[in-house]
Amino acid sequence: MAESVRVICRCRPLNKREVNLNSQICVQMDQSCGQVILQGETGCPKQFTFDGVYYMDATAEQIYNEIVYPLVENVIQGYNGTIFAYGQTGSGKTYSMQGNDNISSQKGIIPRAFEHIFEATATTDDAKFLVHASYLEIYNEEVHDLLGTNHTKKLEIKEHSERGIYVAGLSMHVCHDYKACQRLMKEGSENRHVGATLMNKDSSRSHSIFTVYVEVALNNGSIRTGKLNLVDLAGSERQAKTGTTGDRFKEATKINLSLSALGNVISAFVDGKSKHIPYRDSKLTRLLKDSLGGNMKTIMLACISPSSDNYDETLSTLRYANRAKNIKNKPKINEDPKDALLREYQEEIQRLKAMIQGDNNMHTNSNELDEEREQLKAEFNAAINELRLQYQNEQKSKAKLQEEYAALKEQYEKASEALEYDHHLDVGEAKKRLQILEKQFVGGEQANNEALKEQRQIKMKEAEKKMERLAANI
Repeated sequence: MAESVRVICRCRPLNKREVNLNSQICVQMDQSCGQVILQGETGCPKQFTFDGVYYMDATAEQIYNEIVYPLVENVIQGYNGTIFAYGQTGSGKTYSMQGNDNISSQKGIIPRAFEHIFEATATTDDAKFLVHASYLEIYNEEVHDLLGTNHTKKLEIKEHSERGIYVAGLSMHVCHDYKACQRLMKEGSENRHVGATLMNKDSSRSHSIFTVYVEVALNNGSIRTGKLNLVDLAGSERQAKTGTTGDRFKEATKINLSLSALGNVISAFVDGKSKHIPYRDSKLTRLLKDSLGGNMKTIMLACISPSSDNYDETLSTLRYANRAKNIKNKPKINEDPKDALLREYQEEIQRLKAMIQGDNNMHTNSNELDEEREQLKAEFNAAINELRLQYQNEQKSKAKLQEEYAALKEQYEKASEALEYDHHLDVGEAKKRLQILEKQFVGGEQANNEALKEQRQIKMKEAEKKMERLAANI
């Protein structure tokens, strides 16, 4: 079933620069009906209606509980979700997403999502979870791994029929709790490109995407996987206002080009005339392909300034946000995916337990090992032949064939490594490996905490009621 991208708008207070300029406030909001009123120096005010509006005194806690909470619940159930902040430089995007950890009510959307995920896993008694994370940036149209050993290495964006859009070589990090996610966020953010401009002393010079992957093993044996993309976009800039020169100016040019490409993607959906959506015009739009018109549940947070000095930029942001409401996605639960890391762990755990129970029969003889090698090789060759037949019969593109071949080869190499590893493992090593694997899983730590379970149910119901009230008033 199709659903629209949900769009909310947040207006920050006047900053010091705007106060010093004696800027007038040109933005008003009516939260009861989700309306933003933008008043220019002349003419009638312009009005926009969104799924939620939050004025200067609104907290990140309020935004999260009312709008974001249901989306993160869906991710835990096996959906894919994206939250991205959009707006001019200095409009409060990074603050909204990351916030201030030192003040509880000012923690941003990202740390609240971390807390939420591990609160949910802890109170679940009928499933086990594997949670891991990645963190990348798009800087000058190059994708870098903010948590990798080499932060300057360029990574390639790939597309697979089952995996969808992904970044080859992006490092994954297992997370056992909220603090582990926070540490990764802090480590990656320190590697991110930032720089001072006249508009913002800590201006993000890159787009960043922190992704949390949640794999769920239910008691009935089925596996579900969800992922949450937490996107902090660099802001659109006007050189006359930001005063950028040299490298800052080059960065701004790349930022504006990628944001323009994002705007073109949004416009292509709204216009409805073109069947072609220009995802490939930038790295950003390629990575957001599944979020805009794909299989994700998506929230766009439009961040604006209340200052009359920024009227044009605010109007531009509101217009893009208004168009984004018309994008339709088709979210679906990801059930029993072939590439689930959790399934690999489960299979390895079963093998290790069988080996330990056998104890004295840990090592297969060389003939049995050779037979297993040959069987594995035969299965791989059969899969390759089937792929060739599909290519001939269905006229798949050469690029698609190469992608699927690479995936099959990766599976074969992993299986071969596991076979060799198991053959040379002794009981002590098997027990150590088993302990390491079992520690990767989380879930059920607070299964008997009825108060916490009830609190989660109340939050979900309150968020649903909020949306029902808003829908009735629009």
